[in-house]
Amino acid sequence: MKTKLPLSLLAGTAVALVATSAMAGELTFKGIAAAKTDAEKREAVASPSVTIDRSTHEIAYHVLARSGDEIGNNTFGLLVDENGEPVKNEDGSTHISVDADFSSLLTVGGKLFSISHFESRPGAMYLSELKQDDAGNLTPVSTEPIDFSSFGGLWVPCAGSITPWETHLGSEEYPPDARAVEEATSMDDIDDYYKPMIRYVGLDPASASIEEFKRGFDPYKYGYPTEITVKEDGSYTVGKHYAMGRVAVELAKVMPDDKTVYISDDGTNVGFFMFVADEAGKLDAGTLYAAKWNQTSDEGAGKAELSWIDLGHSDTASVEKALAEGVTFSDLFETTDMADDGTCPEGFSPSNAEGRSECLKVKDGMEALASRLETRRYASMKGATTEFRKEEGIALDPATKTLYVAMSEVNSGMEDASKGGKPTDKYEKGSGNHIKLTANDCGAVYSLPLGSDGEIGSDWVASEMSGLVAGTPHEYAEGEEFAGNTCDMDGLANPDNLTFMDGFGTLIIGEDSGSGHQNDVIWAYKLSDGSLTRIFSTPYGSETTSPYFYPNVGGHGYIMAVVQHPYGESDEDKLADPADARAYVGYIGPFPALTN
Repeated sequence: MKTKLPLSLLAGTAVALVATSAMAGELTFKGIAAAKTDAEKREAVASPSVTIDRSTHEIAYHVLARSGDEIGNNTFGLLVDENGEPVKNEDGSTHISVDADFSSLLTVGGKLFSISHFESRPGAMYLSELKQDDAGNLTPVSTEPIDFSSFGGLWVPCAGSITPWETHLGSEEYPPDARAVEEATSMDDIDDYYKPMIRYVGLDPASASIEEFKRGFDPYKYGYPTEITVKEDGSYTVGKHYAMGRVAVELAKVMPDDKTVYISDDGTNVGFFMFVADEAGKLDAGTLYAAKWNQTSDEGAGKAELSWIDLGHSDTASVEKALAEGVTFSDLFETTDMADDGTCPEGFSPSNAEGRSECLKVKDGMEALASRLETRRYASMKGATTEFRKEEGIALDPATKTLYVAMSEVNSGMEDASKGGKPTDKYEKGSGNHIKLTANDCGAVYSLPLGSDGEIGSDWVASEMSGLVAGTPHEYAEGEEFAGNTCDMDGLANPDNLTFMDGFGTLIIGEDSGSGHQNDVIWAYKLSDGSLTRIFSTPYGSETTSPYFYPNVGGHGYIMAVVQHPYGESDEDKLADPADARAYVGYIGPFPALTN
């Protein structure tokens, strides 16, 4: 189905629709209808065809693998510990993750590889070698877990990207609150979200003492962009880029200068970050910046001028050394109580991040480490905006130098001292209350034009941010065909990951929705006319992850598309066969080569 959105929904799009993508060709997907029947709501189905410059090509959704598949000598999605042994669940069974996320395609010499994230605790990445036939169909021939034991394991890898130098740039989302872990005196004080991670070092979360937990769990080891370089023989090297800061990394996206990187931060009261590396193609040293939203309009999803707060220079080696020495939250900060009005005593700075309002003072000589280990707290103290909500995917149109960023929800800190319109200071106390918008639980995608900034030293700096397209809350009456959905079925519901079809003026938008849409979908959004076409639909309780456009891999184009946790986020009662809950890793296509 193709829908042209009314102008009221295209919040802040006037400039974006005038300066549309440089077009190398015309591309239109044949849309699919919203799932209606029970059978349709159990399917993973894609658009059946795409028309490119008046030539129509058949496409489909192809499954590369599902979690639990035996590929070569290994089980795809099996979680392993620091010794490579299977991680166990409470009932003693091995843990096969259904939380597949970003899955890349990497051309290395004459071979094709894929790296797949499993968004678990401990996390996992699987490196698979693929074969491609003459028609462009892809098949895995082997798979193996990537070893992160030298870094204390991998934590909740979410979205990702491919660097211009053809490496896999991954992520670690929702890092643990180091202050809370340090201050805990019993396991009852430890967030249940953190506990499964200690299985990585062979501990049982159900029986471990607080002392054992703290010995086996260092919160500062997690929350960074990761980079994997694959060689043609299937060997690889792994890195965590501590110099880029520690936040709930949804993903990091490198700009064409090979130096400027945007980092999205998922959660509540989060920031938006930019890293400028010292050297092109090397992300181990550079200067980190945090955005400040200077609002110019509260219409729709809002509009603001962006300024960039300098968080200082650092390098991975310095942070790595501090981690090896066991640095803690109390090594970095002094703390004191915040007044009811959100102010702090002299010498302390307010912060609203990590789910709490705090008064903090950086200890002498600890500024650089604080900026990298407590990036969001430090940014808030410096006056940057930490009020964004569910900041997700990033995509780039390099021709028009336009960045796109998804906010899965516009609420909480993005409102004016309220939650769902009800007054509260929870999300603004200790912050600047920079964002003052009307709540929209269906979310929005923002457009950010990029340009030169001599002081920062980059030609890819965002100077403003405005709503491009937003979802529309809609109440379907009981008995209606789409009853239970809370966002308009012909619009977005909680936009998550993004990718851009360069040269074809098309932004691909994946959803991560609960009640917004019962069945999450992927949309093709045409910048030229603001139309949305539904191109992929997932089963009950799924999240769409990993939409990523590959214009030419061995003479064929692909859009990667992953179905995370079917029946796992909602509609658990609809699961008829446990095998149906396994994640899907696959692609939409194959297309003809789409290089422009």
